[in-house]
Amino acid sequence: MKVACIGAGPGGLFFATLLRRSLPGAEVVVFERNRPDDTFGFGVVFSDATLDAIDNADPVLSEALDKHGRHWDDIEIRVHGARERVGGMGMAAVARRTLLGLLQERARAGGVSTRFQHEVRDPAELEDFDLVVVCDGANSRFRTLFADDFGPTAEVATAKFIWFGTPYMFDGLTFVHQDGPHGVFAAHAYPISDSLSTFIVETDADSWARAGLDAFDPSTPPGTSDEKTKSYLEVLFREQIDGHPLVGNNSRWANFATRRARSWRRGKWVLLGDAAHTAHFSVGSGTKMAMEDAVALAEALGEAPHSVPEALEIYETRRRPKVERIQNSARPSLSWWEHFGRYVRSFDDPTQFAFHFLTRSIPRGKLAVRDAVYVDRVDGWWRHHHEAVPLESPFRGGPFRLPSRWVTVGDDLLTGTDGTDIPMVPFSGQSSCAGVWIDAPDTEEGLPLALDQVRETAEAGAPLVAIRGGTTLTRVLIAEEARLAHGLPAAVIGAYDDDSATSLLLSGRADLVGGTK
Repeated sequence: MKVACIGAGPGGLFFATLLRRSLPGAEVVVFERNRPDDTFGFGVVFSDATLDAIDNADPVLSEALDKHGRHWDDIEIRVHGARERVGGMGMAAVARRTLLGLLQERARAGGVSTRFQHEVRDPAELEDFDLVVVCDGANSRFRTLFADDFGPTAEVATAKFIWFGTPYMFDGLTFVHQDGPHGVFAAHAYPISDSLSTFIVETDADSWARAGLDAFDPSTPPGTSDEKTKSYLEVLFREQIDGHPLVGNNSRWANFATRRARSWRRGKWVLLGDAAHTAHFSVGSGTKMAMEDAVALAEALGEAPHSVPEALEIYETRRRPKVERIQNSARPSLSWWEHFGRYVRSFDDPTQFAFHFLTRSIPRGKLAVRDAVYVDRVDGWWRHHHEAVPLESPFRGGPFRLPSRWVTVGDDLLTGTDGTDIPMVPFSGQSSCAGVWIDAPDTEEGLPLALDQVRETAEAGAPLVAIRGGTTLTRVLIAEEARLAHGLPAAVIGAYDDDSATSLLLSGRADLVGGTK
C-alpha cells in the first residue's frame, strides 16, 4: 500500500507512524508546505481523562507531556478583581513546537518519508497513491477543491479571537475577564513550558471595532502578527500578566468556525482532523481529536488492509459519532463565549459568575465529584442570600408568590408545590397580568423571533415568561435574554432532574423550573 498524507500536523504525523507500525510494508509519504520548524500557534492542552485511546496506540503524547509539559489540577476564573478556583480538573499542556518535533522523530524512526516545503497543488501528483489522507487543517484546500463530494459546512461564531503567548507563567488553565474602555475582553491562558504560556483573547465584534482593532490587513502573508492588537492587549491585561509582554506568532483576529463535512470520504481520499471537523477550543482540543482520528483510521486499515473503501467506511462509521458528540457538547460553550460580555456585566458576584461559567459545559453533579468543597461553597452562597437550598427557596415576582422554585405545567397554568397557580397565556405582544408562554425554537436560527417576543412581552408589562419546547440551549438563551436584558423573571420548562434544575437556579439562568422530579 502506498499512502500520502497532506499536512504534517500532529494528526498526519501520528497516523503515518501508526500505519507504518501496523503495516510495515506500506510506503507512507507526508507532504508539508512549510519547513519542519514552522509552527503557527503556541500550546496544546489536554484533559487527563481523554488520553487513553492515544496512549494505547503510542505513548508519545504522554511522554511529551511528562517530560516537556506542564500539569495542573485547578482552574481559575478571574473576574471583578476576584479569583475563583475549582479543582479536580486534571489537565496538561505542551508547546506545539515540542510535540511536533517529537512526532517528526517518531515518524522518521518508523520509516515514514517526510517532504517539507513541498505543497501538493495538483491532485494528479498523487495518482500513484492507493490512499490520500487530507489533514491540512481547518482551511483545507482539498476539502474545498472536492466540496461536491465532501459537502463541507461551517458555522461561523460572532465572537472574535486571537492567539498570543506570554512569558508570564499562569499556574494552570486560567480564564481572565477584563472590562476595558471599549468593552469586555477575556483570555484563556495556560502554561505550556517553563517559560511560556498560551494567551488566547476573545471579545465581541462591537468591542473589537470600538477598540480600533479592525485595521489589520488579513491579506498580509502568514507569519506576520497584528502589532496594534498586541500593544492594546498588553495595556489592557497589564495587571493580569504582571506587566509581561505578549508574544506573537501569526497572531491575527479571526472568527471561530465549527466545521463539518457531509462525508469524510471521496474514493481513495479521506479527511482527518480539522480538515474534517472542528470544535471550539474552550471544550474540544483539535490536536487531541486529530490524533484520535489517526488511531481510528490506522486501526481500520489494519482490519481491512486489502480494501481501502472498506477501511474508510469503518473509520468514518466508528469515528463520526464520537466527533459529533464533542461538537454538540462544545456548542453551549461556544455560545457562552459569544455572550460573555453580558454575563460579566450582569453577574457582579464572582461566585455566581464563576458557577455560571463552569456549568456552561460541566454539570453541577460532575463539578461536585471533581471538587465537592467548591460546590458546597456555591450552595452556601445561595443559602446566605435566600436562607434555603435553591429548589426550596421562595419565589417572588410581580404579583406572584410561590413557596419553592419547582412548578408543574398545564396549558394555561404554572402550579407551585403548594397548589398556587400562575395563569399563563400565549404570546400576543399585548399587555397582560398573566405569565406569557414563549416557544423556544429547535435551532438557533429561530432565536431572533423568540428574543423579539421576549422584548415585546417585557415592554407590555407582563410579570413573567415561561419558556418551553426547543432545546436545552435555546431555552436557556431565551431565559437569559428575559432575565439579564429585561429584568423579567423566567421559568424554564423541560426534562430537568433536581441537579440540573438546581444548576439553572444557582447559575442565574432561571427563576423557576418545571420538569421531572
